Amino acid sequence: MTTTTATTTARTSQSAFDGSRLRVILLLDLYEGAQQQFLEAYEVMRRQVADVPGHISDQLCQSIENPNQWLITSEWESAPPFLAWVNSEEHVDTVKPMHSCVRDTRSMRYSILRETGARLPATPETLAAVRTAREGDGVTRHALTFTVKPGSESKVAELLAGYESPEAQVDENTRLRRTSLFMHGNRVVRAVEVEGDLLAALRHVARQPGVRAVEEAINPYLEQDRDLADPESARVFFTRAALPAVHHVVSGRPTPAGLRRHALYYPAKPGRGMELARLLAEQDQKAAEDPKSPVYGSTLFSRDDIVVRLIDLTADLDADPVASLGVKGAGKASELERLLDGPAIGVEGALDNERNINRLLSHADMLPVTDRTSGDS
Repeated sequence: MTTTTATTTARTSQSAFDGSRLRVILLLDLYEGAQQQFLEAYEVMRRQVADVPGHISDQLCQSIENPNQWLITSEWESAPPFLAWVNSEEHVDTVKPMHSCVRDTRSMRYSILRETGARLPATPETLAAVRTAREGDGVTRHALTFTVKPGSESKVAELLAGYESPEAQVDENTRLRRTSLFMHGNRVVRAVEVEGDLLAALRHVARQPGVRAVEEAINPYLEQDRDLADPESARVFFTRAALPAVHHVVSGRPTPAGLRRHALYYPAKPGRGMELARLLAEQDQKAAEDPKSPVYGSTLFSRDDIVVRLIDLTADLDADPVASLGVKGAGKASELERLLDGPAIGVEGALDNERNINRLLSHADMLPVTDRTSGDS
């Protein structure tokens, strides 16, 4: 007799791991008279990015209507190599000369799902890219992470928990839906969910007097100095703090009441951050399709060797430790052990027993500071 296991349909709205090529579009508005300086800075960047693994090509375009408006497009083999490059210190240093030329920028990233006139090899990856399109919920997810001086954690948590929530409605098309803030030791992670334009929402939040007061109040405690009154200082800080979402999936079953939100911190071994994020993404995809899994939804954020997994659970965190950690299934705990920097999180030894699994879950669980949805005061 054959027993079948019921599954549900998972809704995936963000993923860097679908195997499709990536198109990156950067819109720039230059200051008057800055074209030559910009072109020189672009040439330096173009030569450097040409040697980055995964980069295919790029184009620089100037508007035929407004000579101060420019467009840079680039194509990549997939999203992970681009994310590794754009979040690197090398990239931060490379684009610094452009900052004095550019009044405003807007970056957009797209998976290439259809193409006219191209003859691509029929690989499983290209066929999958042609067949599938992600189903979104109209929400963009993003996070920031930074560290504070050791010993200041409780004061910083107090300041961050006490800020006045900004007005949720940004404009007729954009709304702040949820802000979740966690700490792990001296590391702060702030995740936001936005309906509409993420950049417009971030600018809206930054302009709020209450938010600015809190940001100024925590400045003395930051390990990386910043001056929010100095556009260059603020730009570099928030560039380095960016923690992009690389995968988001939610179960297609009805949303249960009383979901529990947790953030888990996974420091990866050097150079293994994206591989670790991919492992967890695959596990959370399976969990979202399993009606018995306590993991109802998951968002993975990754930058360099930092991976943060935001999960919504239908049960307590420790009710099913392997599912909560994202290592359910044969060999998954050993895969995580291979990629995880255990000593950095205070867990050494093989993840082949219940004691070490529970210990890792306890050490990875981040301290919740605040979790606010639209309408919260």
